Amino acid sequence: MIDPVTLSITWHRFESIAREIGAVMAATARSPIFSEAHDFSCFITDAAGIVVTQADGLPIHTGCGGTAVRSIIEQFGGNVSDGDVFIVNDPYLGGGNHLPDAVVATPVFHQGSLLFYACNRAHQTDIGGGAPGTYNPRATNIFQEGLRIPPTRLCRGGGIIDDVLGLIAANTRQPDVIRADIGAMIGSTAIGRRRLLDLADSLGGEGTRLYTRALLDAAERLMREELRRIPDGVYVGHDAMNNDCRSPRDVTVRVRIEARDGTLDVDFDGSDEQIPAYKNSSFANTLSAVYLAVALLVDTSIPRNEGAYRPIRVRAPLGSVVNPRAPAPVGSCTVHPAIEIMHACWRALTPALGNRASAGWGKEVRPITTSGPADAPRVVYHSFTAPGPGAAHGRDGFDNLASLVGQGGSYAPSVERWERQFPIRILQNEYRLDGAGAGQWRGGTGQIYEVLLHEDSLCSMRAEGTRTPSGFGVLGGGDGAPGMARAWLPGDEAPRDLPQNDIIDLPAGTRVRIDSPGGGGWGDPASRDPESTSADVRDGILSPARARRDYGRAEAT
Repeated sequence: MIDPVTLSITWHRFESIAREIGAVMAATARSPIFSEAHDFSCFITDAAGIVVTQADGLPIHTGCGGTAVRSIIEQFGGNVSDGDVFIVNDPYLGGGNHLPDAVVATPVFHQGSLLFYACNRAHQTDIGGGAPGTYNPRATNIFQEGLRIPPTRLCRGGGIIDDVLGLIAANTRQPDVIRADIGAMIGSTAIGRRRLLDLADSLGGEGTRLYTRALLDAAERLMREELRRIPDGVYVGHDAMNNDCRSPRDVTVRVRIEARDGTLDVDFDGSDEQIPAYKNSSFANTLSAVYLAVALLVDTSIPRNEGAYRPIRVRAPLGSVVNPRAPAPVGSCTVHPAIEIMHACWRALTPALGNRASAGWGKEVRPITTSGPADAPRVVYHSFTAPGPGAAHGRDGFDNLASLVGQGGSYAPSVERWERQFPIRILQNEYRLDGAGAGQWRGGTGQIYEVLLHEDSLCSMRAEGTRTPSGFGVLGGGDGAPGMARAWLPGDEAPRDLPQNDIIDLPAGTRVRIDSPGGGGWGDPASRDPESTSADVRDGILSPARARRDYGRAEAT
């Protein structure tokens, strides 16, 4: 007999444990990408590798966490003992998304029986390959993207296997950093193990299994109820990346979604073929993007676990941009084409959703700069370039928030601290003017980020949000403005455009400016509250000219 109060308490204990794993990681990791930006995610699976909770971090990481753990189970079978820890990152051999995101999984035994895996998936600052900082837009295969780690035992009997950690560290440009960060991952999951044992002690081993299954089943029932609100039928949509890393052409994700009695059959047949560049999505990443797209359109109180994903079936043709054949590169997949997958699903379902439809988010425009000696580089993920999210019924889009795939789970660090840690000076960081897509509820306007580089730097650009609008409007709303990426090299009077996806040298004294793209608007702009328009003008988010053009608000001046 399942007691609903105990079930609710158990669910919230799982959520709390995942968040505590994350808190320990943030407090102990060496890299600012973890300690400040929180580019990692913590989750818990049952003994079969089914995700029970993904309460911490970035949903694009955790939605496919189960595929990584199940690859460990498949590799090691019953050869798993108390005190073991495993690591995996490979998208083809280990159910991963892309190589920077290594999963550390700690099995949890209670009275000799395996109950859970406590897991941390963290984006390493460098994993080797052809470009510092993990992103290599010039890669034509995965071997140029970094070290591939199939399911591998990292600890045995509670101790680190030094040979394995040494092998990983030797294949990165920051071996000491990687050692410290992986140590933090191991330590954080050890805390998760301890808390899960406390849970098992309170419920008993069999009771813990019973309530874990009940939680997965409850999430499935709630999700099916939500999906029944979508009228049975077939819905189609698409979205595109506006370049293939070599030339400005569309690379399109197409989806056909069949809704039937509380289930969704999501089929990507007709999507473009894989490309010889890093913007292909591993199948695990495609699953995660679909789950996230749906989760954002339903009741937010549904537990986020793999029980909730049971009613969603995903098919993707092998050899396509959403399920490439090995050894295609996939380095950018957690952002692009993950966002295009999500947008395609949203566009398809908009006619069925009514007020629950969401406008599109601006896509990323982010440089990564690397300077200093080759064996100890200073890698800067310029995290102050967040785009404007799309609007929803009853709410304007946030004016800037980390990428759609992260849902605010990663943070912009302190400007002052960033300047102390890295050879940069941040000259400007403010909301953008006239970036928002117009609507009854407008999109987020995006932001301006300008930085001075104090050292000669290698810059890896990922600028999908430039050149064409990316935050699409819905139900009469307008598109957000496209982003811009420009640089003034020493002596330049006029700026030059930075490439959308490439690696370039920037000398010391270069100024880089990013105008992040705006989010799409929701609904007819003529229905917008006049006071909201006037407030946007007063706040410097909307110019008087655009207020007149988009909203007919001459008095806003």
